[in-house]
Amino acid sequence: MVESRLTIHLRKEIQKGKGKAMTVLASFLTTIQQAGVLETQEQRVFFLVLPQVNLLDLAGPAQVFHAAAQLGMPYRLIFCAHRPEVCSAQGLVFAHLQPLEPVQPGDLVIVPGLQLGSEEARRGQWEPTIIRWLRQVYDGGSSIASICTGAFALGEAGLLDGRRCTTHWITLAALQERYPRARVLDNALFVHDNRVTTSAGIASGIDMALSLLEQRHGPLFTAQVARYLVVYLRRNGSQSQDSIYLQYRTHLDPAVHQVQDYLISHIAGSVSLQTLADIAHLSVRSLTRCFKEATGLTPVQYHQRLQIELATTLLHDPDLSIEEVAHKCGFEDARHFRRLWQRSFGVPPSVSRNIQTLS
Repeated sequence: MVESRLTIHLRKEIQKGKGKAMTVLASFLTTIQQAGVLETQEQRVFFLVLPQVNLLDLAGPAQVFHAAAQLGMPYRLIFCAHRPEVCSAQGLVFAHLQPLEPVQPGDLVIVPGLQLGSEEARRGQWEPTIIRWLRQVYDGGSSIASICTGAFALGEAGLLDGRRCTTHWITLAALQERYPRARVLDNALFVHDNRVTTSAGIASGIDMALSLLEQRHGPLFTAQVARYLVVYLRRNGSQSQDSIYLQYRTHLDPAVHQVQDYLISHIAGSVSLQTLADIAHLSVRSLTRCFKEATGLTPVQYHQRLQIELATTLLHDPDLSIEEVAHKCGFEDARHFRRLWQRSFGVPPSVSRNIQTLS
């Protein structure tokens, strides 16, 4: 099988480097190979740098996509503005910014939040060039996302009309008043509405960026980026529950992470506790204790949840019988699989398949 540029890139980085960072990359390579993450064509991510931009609103999402690029995904970050130099709300000046060039349907435009002035000043804060460009971006088929008060720029461009959206809790009422046709939500961390995404205040831009990554590359790759950045991946209430690949990875125990990576790479395999203990360089008793403290589960329980997660995907294939699904997930006895499924979802796997209510 021919390797993708992603795996080739990671192998080269592993060969060049050393130490714990390279251990992380090696673990990541194993994981994505198991998940079948495929290379995609280059995607440009434009960051619209507005006057009085808030630094974290810009830096947080930029770091997410930069990390994804470092891990091999073909992202190119472009920082643009209506003039080549912009001063942030915190006094840091950005220079040599790119002009507002035409974008393509596959591009993503991110509008970080900014410090808004009075209502009178706010009306004059939006350069007509910026608003026209945002409209052209959306009309051309690109996706647009805003962080915090960046939603006001989208509102000025008419992109919030009839859409669900959110912003920083302090400016929720102002956003609804200024753009009455918008459906402003006050209890969401971020909101996806077709090609327009908005997020709440400041740090939630990181969560939103991770969610955008997940839409494109799936939960396993996104979990690896989140782990690389040492952040907790959150979702709002309107989304599906977290994948097992995202859950139980918010701890900082490297030995437990190594064991989890191994289990993800051997979901359908028969894995002994002694093998896992050897990987972690711990005794079986110490591993079980550390794993429980870090995740709330035993290694066996975590492995079983991985198997059930794989089964939820395989059950979508009508050509596979329940017994074949059980075998592909590593269960020697289909009755054991049925019991675990019933315990997890309250109904047999055959019922879940028939009513298409896979969790």
